[in-house]
Amino acid sequence: MSGVQHKYVSGDDDGIRLDRWFKRHFPEVPFGQLQKWCRKGAVRVNGKRVKGKERVEKGFDIRIPPLGDLADRKPKKVETPKLSEYEIQEVRDWVLYMDDDVIVINKPAGLPTQGGTGQTRHLDGLLDALRYESSHRPKLVHRLDKDTSGALLLGRSPKATAALAKSFQTKETDKRYWALVMGSPQMQEGRIKLKMDKIAVKGHERMIVADSGKHSMTDYEVVERAGQQTAWLTLKPHTGRTHQLRLHCAEMGHPIVGDGKYGGSDAFLSGTISRKLHLHSRFVDFPHPAGGRMTVSAPLPPHMAESFDMLGFSENEYEDPDFNE
Repeated sequence: MSGVQHKYVSGDDDGIRLDRWFKRHFPEVPFGQLQKWCRKGAVRVNGKRVKGKERVEKGFDIRIPPLGDLADRKPKKVETPKLSEYEIQEVRDWVLYMDDDVIVINKPAGLPTQGGTGQTRHLDGLLDALRYESSHRPKLVHRLDKDTSGALLLGRSPKATAALAKSFQTKETDKRYWALVMGSPQMQEGRIKLKMDKIAVKGHERMIVADSGKHSMTDYEVVERAGQQTAWLTLKPHTGRTHQLRLHCAEMGHPIVGDGKYGGSDAFLSGTISRKLHLHSRFVDFPHPAGGRMTVSAPLPPHMAESFDMLGFSENEYEDPDFNE
């Protein structure tokens, strides 16, 4: 058919989703139009029907149908906000590790990972500060809740980002969180398994336990206890549901300190302990895009460090997990 094109996936695009490949190379094609083409089989990869969410690999043959009037359509120009020198330095101070493929930052508590209703400042809008001399803007590989701090992975090129994203999908990436919880769990360690679903309450989303929900699983271990008042836990999520760790701890009867959303008024310690959420992404262990594995740890945010100190907990007494087990 006249106007049909065939493009071959380059090494820089190896592993990315088809819809993102189109956004990069044919920005004039709206997302809805691409989905329609996929449904009708007009877009094919190596001669086969595909969905927009499927990933493409280097050398794949992508069939693009005639663009027609779309060829003259100018894609919307996205204005990138200018960052001040202070903002650039602030963001760069969060960097824990960086090489040609990967950046790991220590996300501060209170900063949303991406924008949403009423959010004017978020991490995704600050990532140009981490471009440095690269021609690529770093990309988020996963998310942390607004009030959760800690280790967050970024890809520095499309290929590296795709490889890191794939390692999350295949569960090759291992994350460990530290949390202070209310009370003292009876068992020294255990596993929490629940079905979770999302509902809207007064215009805000929250997770609930529901038979119709998606499977979720978390392992926990008590590191240290402060009597019956509070305990320091390590948490290993096996699934990545929204607010999973917060709901799991609350359903266990030990909400995370500062988590009023899931623990209500019972989620706050008396005295001078901060009322902020005490949940921190402490370790991330992942297959590096260039080969081998890497583990990066993130120091506690100030409010958690102060709480640890007041409760007599010491980071230095914790034995780092063996991620090669």
